[in-house]
Amino acid sequence: MTSFEKKRILVTGGAGFLGSHLCEKLLLNGNEVICLDNYYTGSKKNIYHLMDNENFELLRHDICFPLYVEVDEIYNLACPASPIHYQYDPVQTTKTSVHGSINMLGLAKRQGAKIFQASTSEVYGDPEVHPQDETYWGRVNPIGRRSCYDEGKRCAETLFFDYYRQHKLKIKVARIFNTYGPRMHPNDGRVVSNFIIQALRNKDITIYGDGKQTRSFCYVDDLINAMLLFMNTSEDFTGPLNIGNPSEFTILDLAIKIVDLTNSKSNIIFKDLPEDDPKQRKPDIYLANEKINWEPETSLEQGLKHTIDYFQKVLKKNK
Repeated sequence: MTSFEKKRILVTGGAGFLGSHLCEKLLLNGNEVICLDNYYTGSKKNIYHLMDNENFELLRHDICFPLYVEVDEIYNLACPASPIHYQYDPVQTTKTSVHGSINMLGLAKRQGAKIFQASTSEVYGDPEVHPQDETYWGRVNPIGRRSCYDEGKRCAETLFFDYYRQHKLKIKVARIFNTYGPRMHPNDGRVVSNFIIQALRNKDITIYGDGKQTRSFCYVDDLINAMLLFMNTSEDFTGPLNIGNPSEFTILDLAIKIVDLTNSKSNIIFKDLPEDDPKQRKPDIYLANEKINWEPETSLEQGLKHTIDYFQKVLKKNK
């Protein structure tokens, strides 16, 4: 395992799906962690098991407001990431990406801290280039229902690189592709959590469109490892860096696999495709392989088994 120097680290969105796993790994590596969340989509349940750790501190705060703490590094993960959540209050979603980035960049500037931005494959929009590499500028609708998230994240990238050029800030910008695993929000409407919950309840599995649209699914442990490796690269390597699993599956393939793994009696039904839903999504991870010697290790079947096991326990508790 790679060893990391002990630091005081702020994780925004730390009680969320990705954030809670990141906090866990940072603590495991011997760091002090400040976990910040406003609990819009995050949950204390995700980080209860960390509360007794003397190196863990929990802070309720919204990054749309300035923050004054002393830190060595910042991981900026705070932002609702599923359409159900980010479309509920689209103005606030944009504010979280834009105002939130300005506030966290300001904190990093004051502290001389290195800062990581959890950007997204959604900056590529509905791509005309396949697979997507970091040089592709994307194809995004600036006025659609997904724009609050897609364009918010694009603007955040602009801010990070302007702070880098103008203020010599130490930045790392990662474009995160579809990620899944334990602690996903059960009602976030994403395909993996949706399909698993429906399958475990023997309900109809809902596919939007014909199911031929493709996605690439990265297991959360692989993603967190990549984030840590990226954060520890030399200062001159800023990204953007694609992090995701290049194995590509159709949505229909995913549904069939989940029905099979859960021994479900669910039927698969089809509904109209939402506005601006990307037809294909697959990361080119050549740069991640070259710069951080990384590629995902967890197969879709392995990862789904872990995730199904987690949701079985969640549903059992909620009975």
